[in-house]
This record gives sequence, structure tokens and C-alpha cells, in this order.
Amino acid sequence: MPHRFLTFAAISLFLAVAFGAFGAHGLRGTISDASMAVYQTAVQYQFWHSLGLALVAVLARQHPASRALVWAGRLMMAGILIFCGSLYVLVLANLPWLGAVTPIGGTAFLAAWASLALFARSYGK
Repeated sequence: MPHRFLTFAAISLFLAVAFGAFGAHGLRGTISDASMAVYQTAVQYQFWHSLGLALVAVLARQHPASRALVWAGRLMMAGILIFCGSLYVLVLANLPWLGAVTPIGGTAFLAAWASLALFARSYGK
């Protein structure tokens, strides 16, 4: 599982750079300031959570029996896809109803960090 997490994280980081550049150069002046802020939120969350997923991958390689790390990785991937993905599509396709989906991804992020905290709590024992 760690190799899947690291592969997903690397691809996600690649895409975050590409999406960020597209937003800065391709979208500037074509969408509203409010939409640009939403788009930038998606890029920022994708960056941070992809780095978090890379951390989970490294830890999971060292602790392969940890179910908390497996769940942290799965939930982090789900959050990236659902939270960030829904915001990208919301802005690019102008589908405001997707805003109702975004909190599901946010909840996945929260659960992922909680799973990582559970792992950390038992890490030194």
C-alpha cells in the first residue's frame, strides 16, 4: 500500500503544479475573483494533502501493520479527489451545485488527519 500512496501523492503534486500554473496563467481575467479564490483553495489543499499523503506513505513503509496509516492514506486520497476535484469542476464547468459535495472531501481530510494522530499516539509505545 505505501507505494500506491507515494505514487498517488507524486502524481497529485505534479497535477497541483499544473493546475496552479493553469490558474495563474490560463484563468486569470477569465473567471471572477470569487471563482479564482475557490480555484486557489483547491490547489492549496491539493498541495498540502498530497504532501501529507507522501508522509503517510513513508510512515506506512516503516510500519506496514498499521491500520491507522492505511486509513489515513485512503482518506487523504479520497479527500484530494472529492474536495479538490469538486472545487476544480465547480469553477471550470460552472456547476455551483458541486459545492454540496465538497464537504464530503473535507470530512475525509479531517478523518485522515485524525487517523494519523491515532497512529502518532501509539508510535512511541
